[in-house]
Formats: sequence, structure tokens, C-alpha cells
Amino acid sequence: MKSYSAEILQINNSTSILVGDQNRNLSIELFCVEIIEEDDEQIAINLLKKEFPRGSKVKIKPFGVKDNKLLAKVFDINETKEMSDLLIQKDLSKETCQN
Repeated sequence: MKSYSAEILQINNSTSILVGDQNRNLSIELFCVEIIEEDDEQIAINLLKKEFPRGSKVKIKPFGVKDNKLLAKVFDINETKEMSDLLIQKDLSKETCQN
């Protein structure tokens, strides 16, 4: 599957981010994850902001569209970590579908 590179502009919540490149901004919903506990929302946001700070380069692997947002997996530029997987590994999120 093809991937696209962009830059983190904003982490809106634990599953929704805003990225951009030279031409456009794009709202992304993290693919197949859901926060387990409401109390974990801020912890998840802080973790994503720490691991993927504003301005960091990322690779996006799209899987579809939902509610005008791109469903995608978001990797660091070296593809050593991915947002959804990071949340699942820290027990902040559960996977909601099969890849």
C-alpha cells in the first residue's frame, strides 16, 4: 500500500489529528482504534504529543474515508512507531477491526 509524507500540525484528540504538506491540510482519524476508558483520553493525547510533536514528519498509510476524515495509520518518518499501535501497546486503546 502506498504511503504519503506530511507534517503534524495538531493533535485534536486521541484518535484525530491534523497533518499538512506544502499543498493542503488533512484531517485524519486513526485507523481501527478506540480509547478504552474516558479517563485515558488526556493520557493518550499527551503520549501522542510527546512521541509525535508538532512539526514532526510522518508517513500516512490510508485505509478509507469516514465522516470526511481520512482513516489512516500514521508512522514516524522512519516507520519505527505508529500512533494506533502505540496507544494499543500502552493499554490506552483497543483495536476495533482486523487489518
